[in-house]
Amino acid sequence: MDLANFLIQLLNGVQYGLLLFMLAAGLTLIFGIMGVVNLAHGSFYMLGAYLAWWLVGAIDSLLLAIVLGAVLAFALGWLLEWALFRHFYHRDHLDQVLLTFGLIYLFEESRSLLWGDDVHAVPVPPLLGGSIALTDTLAYPVYRLFMMGLCVLLALGLYALIARTRLGMKIRAGAFNRDMAEALGVNIRLVHGVVFAVGVALAVVAGMIAAPISSVYPNMGAPVLIMCFVVVVIGGIGSVRGAFVAALMVGLVDTFGKVLVPQIASMLIYMLMAAVLLYRPEGLFKQ
Repeated sequence: MDLANFLIQLLNGVQYGLLLFMLAAGLTLIFGIMGVVNLAHGSFYMLGAYLAWWLVGAIDSLLLAIVLGAVLAFALGWLLEWALFRHFYHRDHLDQVLLTFGLIYLFEESRSLLWGDDVHAVPVPPLLGGSIALTDTLAYPVYRLFMMGLCVLLALGLYALIARTRLGMKIRAGAFNRDMAEALGVNIRLVHGVVFAVGVALAVVAGMIAAPISSVYPNMGAPVLIMCFVVVVIGGIGSVRGAFVAALMVGLVDTFGKVLVPQIASMLIYMLMAAVLLYRPEGLFKQ
């Protein structure tokens, strides 16, 4: 592998890792703060991809579609938390698994009724359709760089929200000791609603920006959900910082594994997870 190919695979690995972080951050926030095992998280990713295809067809602008999709996703997350999830906070994890497993089927059937079962493509915006030359024969798509930049901006925004705002202080307090925070006057129901809505919005936006490079097809959230759980386990359950580091590790291992050792590439991520858990059973970082 020459230097140009190495740089392309490095960029691909970082881009994939940042996309995984957007998904895993929402998953680890929902579990770490609310204590909810959300198996339907991959369905929100699928919903984002279909929303991108549908909205781009209606308004002919992916960037505007992402903004509208994020607003709709936040509203959907708030509604689901209010109608369903808040009734399961103090129930067994098995009940939460059954609820979210049922939501997977609900989203799949709703997707089939609304948009059918065909495979769709989302065009890359003309403004982002070019490439940056790395050598005389190799170039890197501008759209993938846009994906990386957007993911970094959202990651910084999430960090600022949690670490630098009053709402973030309430989120951290609720994650540390929910009963004490509520006794001190924190509106835990409001905090949970915001956290769940933000988690859903992150997953939907991830699906929307990934749609132009991965296409849109039924049940596309299932493999992504597995990767998200791997990232959460490696990074440490409830740790956003751990999710960021683990997502980059998984993205790089998966990308370089498919290029260098394709025969065992599908095993490498789980080997990485086993190696981390062998030495740090709680993951790389604690909540």
